[in-house]
Amino acid sequence: MTVERVHVSLGARSYDVLIGQGLLAQAGALMAPLLARSRVAVLTEARVAALHLEALTAGLTNGGVAMQAHALAPGESTKGWDGLREAVEWLLDAQVERRDMVVALGGGVIGDLGGFAASVLRRGVRFVQVPTSLLAQVDSSVGGKTGINTRHGKNLVGAFHQPSLVLADIDLLDTLPARDFLAGYGEVVKYGLLGDAAFFAWLEQNGPALARGDKDLRQYAVRRSVEMKAGIVARDETEQGERALLNLGHTFCHALEAATGYSDRLLHGEGVSIGCALAFEVSARMGLCAQETPSRVRAHLRAMGMATDLRDISGDLPQAEALIRLMAQDKKVQDGRLRFILARDIGSSFVCDDVPGEILRVVLQQALAGRE
Repeated sequence: MTVERVHVSLGARSYDVLIGQGLLAQAGALMAPLLARSRVAVLTEARVAALHLEALTAGLTNGGVAMQAHALAPGESTKGWDGLREAVEWLLDAQVERRDMVVALGGGVIGDLGGFAASVLRRGVRFVQVPTSLLAQVDSSVGGKTGINTRHGKNLVGAFHQPSLVLADIDLLDTLPARDFLAGYGEVVKYGLLGDAAFFAWLEQNGPALARGDKDLRQYAVRRSVEMKAGIVARDETEQGERALLNLGHTFCHALEAATGYSDRLLHGEGVSIGCALAFEVSARMGLCAQETPSRVRAHLRAMGMATDLRDISGDLPQAEALIRLMAQDKKVQDGRLRFILARDIGSSFVCDDVPGEILRVVLQQALAGRE
């Protein structure tokens, strides 16, 4: 397939997302026009480095770009103060200058952490996203949200810092374990659920073949997801309104991630998948959408073999009241009110800050009871 280009229109900070096969081999040629000098500093993590750093090095070298790289420890726990300190100190040791370029090679953790490190280094240096996971290609690499987790919650410290370029190489998805691919697919489904019913119907038809490895289908799913996010970001860069819709499922997700200690018990995309199902359940109980709509959402998630319910999370979980308290730490809380993204139908979502506490409590209690 040809390489496709989605433009993120943000005035002087606009950039392109390139989507296609073989992009790593062209990395040097694609990045060179953006560079003040022909060198980059690459932040990655150990598992990704073992799989893809050699290919990126060759792609940069072929384009006449020198590089040095640093691999952090893998996992969500890296996306904290210690990981940020390690990244920034290494970039300073590498003598990265204000006009230089940082490259974030990895999934959502490295993209968020590397972007935030770039945003604070010398009061802001440019960076390129090279997302290696489906989740990062369709969501976290686009839109300029960067940050780290703290003991208070997920992504509560960060900055809006747009990349200069995103290279979404579909070939890199071949190396993803099935669990990680499906976790990323949770973010793909989210786009259909929040604003494109036709895309959700396309996923119902094509999702299984996409998961099995069909690259044409994968490229379409990535491109459509990126198109939707790019449009929303261009209209609402700093989440004053419409961009909040991208958080469908995330209020539940972030509470569940906190409850599981940001561990491998629950991957982010799995939390999004479960959170979307819960958001549609709340919507139905509030009379906002048809009673059968949550069942359709769950049916597709189950057909894909994805996490769908709280019973899909191993180990103990807090009770409903404790989960609600964790939600209160979410960065989307405004004036002490929880904000949820709810739905009137598949493809029709909206921001709601007046969910009745009793409905939320009952939905969580029933979901927790399903684990017993």
